[in-house]
Amino acid sequence: MIDSENFNALFIDFDSYFASVEQHYQPELRGRPVGVAPVMAESSCCIAASYEAKLFGVKTGTRVAEARVLCPDIQIIPARPELYIRTNKAIVDVVEQAIHVEEVLSIDEMWAWLPKNWRSKQKIEEVAATIKQGMLERFSPALTCSIGVAPNRWLAKMASKMRKPNGFFMIREKDLPHVLHEMELSDIHGVGSSMKLRLHASGIHTVEQLCAASRQELHTAWGGIQGDRLYLHLRGHDVPELPTEKRTIGHSHILPPDKRRPVKAESVLHKLTQKAGTRLRSYNMLASALVVHISYFNSDNWVQEVHFDHTSDGLFLAKTIAKLWRLRPTPNEPIKKLGVTLHKLLEKNNYTPSLFTPPQRNREQLNLAIDSLQKRFGKNSLHLGCDHDALDNDNMRIAFTHIPDLDTENY
Repeated sequence: MIDSENFNALFIDFDSYFASVEQHYQPELRGRPVGVAPVMAESSCCIAASYEAKLFGVKTGTRVAEARVLCPDIQIIPARPELYIRTNKAIVDVVEQAIHVEEVLSIDEMWAWLPKNWRSKQKIEEVAATIKQGMLERFSPALTCSIGVAPNRWLAKMASKMRKPNGFFMIREKDLPHVLHEMELSDIHGVGSSMKLRLHASGIHTVEQLCAASRQELHTAWGGIQGDRLYLHLRGHDVPELPTEKRTIGHSHILPPDKRRPVKAESVLHKLTQKAGTRLRSYNMLASALVVHISYFNSDNWVQEVHFDHTSDGLFLAKTIAKLWRLRPTPNEPIKKLGVTLHKLLEKNNYTPSLFTPPQRNREQLNLAIDSLQKRFGKNSLHLGCDHDALDNDNMRIAFTHIPDLDTENY
């Protein structure tokens, strides 16, 4: 018999994912404090910390040098994004044995709709137990997940946070909203540091006050419809997701010590640009603007933007980057971080070429050929000469909402 709790969504959050994956594949790290860094440098930061490290105050964003002070025994491990992506794919296969994955939201989060005949407490507990057992059999006790169940996906995500690590929690409709009162404002999905300040300015300092606020008060605090959506989420309503539109494609990289000199950094910038160009073409899109951003060790930043006719041509992007690179005001200053962003995107099918610009069909075929060869033979099988010195730099980054496709994207 199906109970009346109105459970609709099951959310899975993998605990300290990057660090846990490392502890799984390196058993000697299990039970020890671990920090994962994108670059093995004291000026870098931890992109993940194991629960053993978190006990000492190390968290995501903690500088490596500070992490060593907080936790002298911490093991700093270089990030291995390709391993995390492949493990994510394997985890999806495990979860699919228990329930269909509706969507993989990020490298460490996914969710599933609960079929109507699966919404009893007993059946949900069975599904959650099957997922956890499958994880244990496929991997090890080092790699765990926390599962939340609730009337909507947003609340299920909140539930997954409430009993970490390796937890399982069900939010019943009749327990709303007081079941959320134990959380901090910063735990609420959609409340970042700036939004927290805006809520404080509106007199909202706790989750209890957030839950008690009227729809209009939340609309005003958020300055728009997101406040209305949160109001409905908190009360268990199933709110349709807003349609999203890809607006930018970009890559950034914190440079290791051997790449900080400008002569080496330029190759890395070209590599980042070609990565963005490959992704742009894989989405069948064009860009008409490019932004370069450079961060220095003295905290200065240099940003330069250029506009052009819509394109996805790798050679054009390389020439554009070379021109921008020569414009930077401090050509001899060591560089801490580089980034490139393509924006003003347009679907290729919606593009009308200029009457005054001759089509470059040969160039388009060249780009497609390069992409095809890289997909078949590897990311470094064929490349532009401008990024040659960056070929040993394989530390790609995994953005929160984008899991790179190892078969189609160039790293």
